[in-house]
Amino acid sequence: MDIIEAPAQSREQTIRELREVSRKLVRELGFMRNTLAESDLPPSAVHAILEIAGAPGIQARDLAERLRLDKSSTSRQVTRLESAGLVERRTRADDARSSELHLTKSGQQVRRKIDAFASEQVSNALRHLTPADQQRLVASLSQYVSALADDNDHKPAQAPADAGPQIVQGYVPGCIGDIASLHGRFYAQHWGFGVFFERRVAKELADFAQSLPDPDKALWLCVENGRCLASLAIDGNPHYRAAHLRWFIVDDSLRGTGIGRKLMSQAMRFVDERFDETYLNTFKGLDAARHLYESFGFELTQEEAGTQWGSTVTEQQFRRRKPG
Repeated sequence: MDIIEAPAQSREQTIRELREVSRKLVRELGFMRNTLAESDLPPSAVHAILEIAGAPGIQARDLAERLRLDKSSTSRQVTRLESAGLVERRTRADDARSSELHLTKSGQQVRRKIDAFASEQVSNALRHLTPADQQRLVASLSQYVSALADDNDHKPAQAPADAGPQIVQGYVPGCIGDIASLHGRFYAQHWGFGVFFERRVAKELADFAQSLPDPDKALWLCVENGRCLASLAIDGNPHYRAAHLRWFIVDDSLRGTGIGRKLMSQAMRFVDERFDETYLNTFKGLDAARHLYESFGFELTQEEAGTQWGSTVTEQQFRRRKPG
């Protein structure tokens, strides 16, 4: 039911002010950071843990509804939490085909840490308000959240614009920034690379994308909800009949889904139709990637210390000859 009364100000002004408050609330609570509540987990994972803690035995489809996420995103989130030892699936007693989600002992410890952090954060903020203002705040926020939930619950069901991660070939607007960001975060965390590396990735990738379309070059992207979460490029040289495999990276949210292997399969079909040899440059220590390369026939041909990326690392080159 809509409540209609004479407004103290225009509806448009109220909307603008409420949006501004909501934006600041999200920022101050830390939801813009990569991790939340000093837990080393992204915000969506923190909320998943709290929802599972509040409803032990919840099913994945119900968790997706509570989190307002699509089923594929929720499934990947649960898989990551399982891999981290924080969540476990248990077969339902009344239906062996269904499973329930529960926090493990480690998951409960993380949940208690999140609760302690959040309680302290809210407690510190409430010290700036009188008891009466605190009660009015709780009541107003509760009404606002209920109104949002009611609106979401009564929206007509729509087919998702994106049924999940999709592999596409060619340039997609925004992909240069997304791919450079993936590289920047991953290699900063694992190798200590900084702006020199990220800038170089962005510049060289931009130059490459501008050269497309080209019969000897190709770019594959894994796109979900308008964001590029994985990439692989082939930069071919028809004169030498050799191809350079570049910018192969997969976001953590897609690890274990087989996306990396699918990208490699498409790329190898492309090069085998055009080139005699493919090579790639990487770093020692990326064992999972190395296993994938070797499964497609790549062999380590060169290894030496190098500084071309802004830090000293052991650089490796792998090569693959065209089968047959």
